[in-house]
Amino acid sequence: MDTANSAEFSHLDGDCFQQFLELLSVQLGDDVAVIQFDQGSFHRVKALDCPENIIPIFQPPHSAELNPIERFWEFLKSKLEWENCKTLNQLRQKLAQVLDTITPEVIASLTSYDFILEALFSAAS
Repeated sequence: MDTANSAEFSHLDGDCFQQFLELLSVQLGDDVAVIQFDQGSFHRVKALDCPENIIPIFQPPHSAELNPIERFWEFLKSKLEWENCKTLNQLRQKLAQVLDTITPEVIASLTSYDFILEALFSAAS
């Protein structure tokens, strides 16, 4: 994983999430991403504007187990759980080290849910 393309945001709100979507859209270029959104308030902001190369899928409320990113967060936290960083900068450095070791195959193994793929294929038909 290329942490040179990472970004850090000050808040978990609509404005920062919009910035994230715009940065992701630029990084995707001509590729398209399907992103599953939970019902977090920052995902439902009325002014949220998804770029054309990002397709949102909204999951039902209170169903975090349906969101593939939750397994990735658990994996990431397991890699950091015994770390005792004294500063935020130390935590950033450790996180960057961990992210640099994660391959696309690992991400796919953690986040690929058959029901999502089946739904996408059904919708495309």
